[in-house]
Amino acid sequence: MSTASQPQVVVCGGAAEFVSTIDAGRHRLIADEPTRVGGKDAGPSPYELLLAALGSCTTMTLGLYARRKGWALEDVRVHLRHSKVHADDCATCDSKPVLLDRIEREIELVGVLTDEQRARLLEIAEKCPVHRTLTSSVDVRTRLLP
Repeated sequence: MSTASQPQVVVCGGAAEFVSTIDAGRHRLIADEPTRVGGKDAGPSPYELLLAALGSCTTMTLGLYARRKGWALEDVRVHLRHSKVHADDCATCDSKPVLLDRIEREIELVGVLTDEQRARLLEIAEKCPVHRTLTSSVDVRTRLLP
């Protein structure tokens, strides 16, 4: 299946520093690493951008769902953290320590909502497209361009 119709993201960076420019359609962003790891802190780190993708997808998905239902959702705030945690139960670890990626997502729903509506929105958050991508098997295919 061709992805020619899909928007392309182009990221450019150099060997001398961490700063990267990101062209996403008509939009330009900057990514960098914090100064504590040798970056200039000129923009969000790659993991912060990953969290932003999940958070923005969550707010969009919940907002759309609430609008369709006619619910009084006024605002959604998503607080996210990424960490590496030790795997407590790993059948294939071969006794070496294994770190897993963990994303903690806390959702604030602002508006006059019933407990049932709030519970349903929490369920819907699990169905946002970026969440589904992050929790599925992702096939990344890499090749060099001439």
